[in-house]
Order: sequence, then C-alpha cells, then structure tokens
Amino acid sequence: MQSSKVLVGCPTSNYQEYCLKEYAEAVKNLTYKNYDILLVDNSKDDSYLKKLKLFGLPAIKGEYCKGAKERIATSRNLLREKAMEKNYDYLLSLEQDVIPPKNILEYLLNHKKDIISAVYFMPQGNNLIPMLAINEGKEKYGYIPFEYVNKNSHLINVNYAGLGAILISKKVLEKVKFRVDEKPGFDDWFFCKDAEKEGFKIYADLSIKCKH
Repeated sequence: MQSSKVLVGCPTSNYQEYCLKEYAEAVKNLTYKNYDILLVDNSKDDSYLKKLKLFGLPAIKGEYCKGAKERIATSRNLLREKAMEKNYDYLLSLEQDVIPPKNILEYLLNHKKDIISAVYFMPQGNNLIPMLAINEGKEKYGYIPFEYVNKNSHLINVNYAGLGAILISKKVLEKVKFRVDEKPGFDDWFFCKDAEKEGFKIYADLSIKCKH
C-alpha cells in the first residue's frame, strides 16, 4: 500500500533566523519516509534564502508585500499551489518556530482527517495558551484551557487551530485559499472559517505536543 505523499513547509523570513538551526535539524529528521520540504522566503532580499539553502532546506522566493499579514498569506498560497501542482496528498504547515516530535506525520496521518493539528502554545501574559479554540456562539471564540490540553491526549474537534503544526489534505487545499481580511485576524482564522463553510471539520490530536 502506497503511503501518502506530504509536503512540509511554511512561509518564512529573516525574522525567523534565530530558530533556523533547530528547525532544519527537526524537519530533516522526521521519521515518516514519503515527504518533501519547501519553505517560502518573503524577506526583502535574497540573503536569507541563501542561508536556508546552506542549511539544506529547499526554498523558493515569495513576494515581499508591505503588510506582514499579506506577506504571510501570499507565501502560504504559493506553498498551496506547489502542493497541488506536484499532486501531494497533504500539506503539513509547520512554522519555523515550531519544533515537532519526529513522528508527527505518522500520528497525524493515522487519523485520516482532512484537517488535523498538533498542539503548540503561545505566551499570553504570564500564561501559555494552546493555539486551539472553539466557537462559543455569536462568533465568540474561546481557547481550550492549558490545563485540559496538558493533561489529555485524545482527539478533539475544534473550530480554530493555528497554522503552526497542522496537516491539510489536498481536498481542502483545492477548495480553500489562504487570505486576509479587513477584519482583525491573520490567515489562520480565515482559513478555519472558510474550511468550515466548505463543510470540513477541524481536529486536534492532544497527544502531539510541539516545542514553540
């Protein structure tokens, strides 16, 4: 039985240089066999692109847009186009500052879901919050509590997951583009909303915790 073909990558820029070495080691040493790597560099010049290649990371140049939100969404759509063009079964959106366990792909693929996230945390004041949320009604979203995520290791259904460590099927990529809006929020919020409008459910495997 042929294994699913996965493209692993993300938008990046020279702002992420501080974690380049650790990311390069992690992404090149995933235990899943059938995957490729592609980063999209949207820095102002080509110096960081050259550095990515020195670390053995396949990379292409993305458009430098004035706004950070536009830069990220534009680069992510380029990654989406490459995934569809080369007929990958899945895209693993793995941000450069997220360091996954080596077997992340085996675990995520095993669920056979169109959209499934691992867990990573963001600082909020003195606390850490997982980048997972549920719609509590009237477009009000609440993050899943740290304590719950930290103590549990099962599969859950969510309404929002950040794009830091998330597996997205070709079926989703064909129907949902990455975008920004005049409303507050980055492309991850709009991606999740658009995906749900297309009838896709979003899941998270709480057993897969990444360093961030």
